[in-house]
Amino acid sequence: QVQLVESGGGLVQAGGSLRLSCAASGRTFSSLVMGWFRQAPGNEREFVAAIRGSGGSRSYADSVKGRFTISRDNAKNTVYLQMNSLKPEDTAVYYCAAGDLFVRAIRPYDYWGQGTQVTVSS
Repeated sequence: QVQLVESGGGLVQAGGSLRLSCAASGRTFSSLVMGWFRQAPGNEREFVAAIRGSGGSRSYADSVKGRFTISRDNAKNTVYLQMNSLKPEDTAVYYCAAGDLFVRAIRPYDYWGQGTQVTVSS
């Protein structure tokens, strides 16, 4: 069992930056694949980024590649999403997720945070 709590969302201007954090508890953190997903108004929830337990492999959606960076600090049981050069189309609720498979699909992720709102103004 894993509990996840996101933080760091907010309102920023286009071109600005935010760093989201997701704190995990309830299971050995270093064994988990961690992912970030987002859901914008009118859209399905979509993959943003994922990272292996070791931190050695990372995957990004094409829409955020080069702008977002996923990282983790296993000593703090925390995964981060550094978001730079933010665009209005990045506006969404961002969700942290945990699972055992390093994939982009939603279903394999067994645990989810409550979500944090990111709003980017033009």
